[in-house]
Amino acid sequence: MENTILDRLTDDSGFFLVPRSEIASFQSKYQQIRLIDTASFGLCLILDGKVQSTQADEFIYHEALVHPAMLAHPGPRSVFIAGGGEGATLREVLRHPTVEEVVMVDLDEEVVDICRRYLTSWHQGAFEDPRLRLVHMDARAVLDEEGKRYDVIVLDLSEPVDDGPSYLLFTQEFYELCRDRLQPGGVLVTQAGCPSLIYSLPFHSITVTMERVFGRVAPYEAFIPSFASNWGFTLASLGKLPPEVPEGERSKRLASLKGGLRFLDAGYLPAMFNQPKYQKENRGKVGRVIRDGKPLIVI
Repeated sequence: MENTILDRLTDDSGFFLVPRSEIASFQSKYQQIRLIDTASFGLCLILDGKVQSTQADEFIYHEALVHPAMLAHPGPRSVFIAGGGEGATLREVLRHPTVEEVVMVDLDEEVVDICRRYLTSWHQGAFEDPRLRLVHMDARAVLDEEGKRYDVIVLDLSEPVDDGPSYLLFTQEFYELCRDRLQPGGVLVTQAGCPSLIYSLPFHSITVTMERVFGRVAPYEAFIPSFASNWGFTLASLGKLPPEVPEGERSKRLASLKGGLRFLDAGYLPAMFNQPKYQKENRGKVGRVIRDGKPLIVI
């Protein structure tokens, strides 16, 4: 089919999208950017050939990424976001009434610009919130040079493709920097790739690497229809892990969020952390420690 987009998981598997129309397609300084409209998922943002999020189900990904980490901290006031150009991760962080400051660092200003223009249902005006400081630099450099410490760090990164902008944000050295930039009791979460039975190297390697740095980690999953798969996240904490927060407290905190949620509730949250037996067994078998000198690269 003409103009079909194939998002590969392995050399011989993946899924496809057929654009109904092409809104934008161009090469920025850092990556290939495409914004398309589809019949099934509505608007879709694609970076370097990888689907980032779609209009129909972005709420699942962004709620799953943000709220377990925010709930694991007793009262997050300062939050650092790496990536997140759509503004939806920012939107979810700002729902929490305790938040006083958000530093969002996305290297590619052109991604943010096109998202601000077209993806209004994603960001819902979050870029105009006075609590935000938006920076277009390398997130690793900002954390290193500014030295500021945060209650929560959210890594909403594009996948680590070869020569892409994010592959050095999945390494032991970067996670060590993040650990040093967390306040006592701080929490870090990252999207961690597809926990597929046929290809789970990124998911397990990210988890193994974070475990080496933080000790206490909790991998979890959520099904994202536009990814045609469960999607993995890994959370590390210097305090509590999300399942350790009592359900009554989770319910109270979720009820306080501005605007309400569509995916996550207090009862469902622990279920995301209950992984099948093969996933637990494969962590040590499949995963490897990711280093700056031996980064993780996906297809």
